[in-house]
Amino acid sequence: MNLHIFGPGFSTFVRSVRLYCEEKGLQYTYGMELNGQAIAFRSPEHLELHPFGKVPVLFHEKHKVFETTTICRYLDDAFPDMCLCPEDPYEKANVNQWANALALYADYALVRRYLLVVAPPVKPASTPCPAELINAEQKAIQMLAKLEEQLGDHACFCGATYSMADAILTPILDYLERLPGNAVWVEQQLPKLCAYLLHMRSRRSGLAVLS
Repeated sequence: MNLHIFGPGFSTFVRSVRLYCEEKGLQYTYGMELNGQAIAFRSPEHLELHPFGKVPVLFHEKHKVFETTTICRYLDDAFPDMCLCPEDPYEKANVNQWANALALYADYALVRRYLLVVAPPVKPASTPCPAELINAEQKAIQMLAKLEEQLGDHACFCGATYSMADAILTPILDYLERLPGNAVWVEQQLPKLCAYLLHMRSRRSGLAVLS
C-alpha cells in the first residue's frame, strides 16, 4: 500500500486525511519526512512536492496528490472497497460541495482568521488590534451558526453516514473546543455541534487522530 501523508501532525488538513484513512481502514505514515529525509516547511524541497508550499501531500506508490478534498476522492477511487463517497449523484454532489465549502470558507473563518490569530503556533511579529479580534470573533460565530443549522439533527454532517465533510470539519471543531476561554464556542448556542463533536471524537478514527 505504502501511503504517506506529508505534513505536520498538528495541521487540521493533515488530520483530515488521517481521519479519512482511519475510516477506510488504511495503514499510513505521516510527518514532515519523505523516504527518511526531513523536509523543512516551504523549503525548495517542499515546493517540489507542492507548488504552493502547502500541506498535506499524499504519496501512494509512485503517485503524488495534493489538496485535501482531492486526496480524499483519490483514496476512494484507489481503494473502492472502502469507499466513503455516496453512489447517488445528488448525495455525492452534496458531500463534494460541503467538503469544498468547509475547506475554503469554514477553514478561513475559523482557522485562518480566528484560531491562528488568538492562538498562533508561533509568536506573531505584531499583536492584532482589538477591532481585528472582534471582527474575527463575529465572523467565527456567524460561521458556526451556519454549520449548526446545516448539521441539523444528522449524525454526520451530510446525513447519516460519515463522509469527507466530516473529516474536514472535525479537526477544526476539535481545536476550537479545546481553546481555553475562547469567545466563539458557546455550548448553549451550539448544542448540535457540541454533540456532533463528541460523536466524532468517540469514533475509532477520532480516538486514533484527535486524542
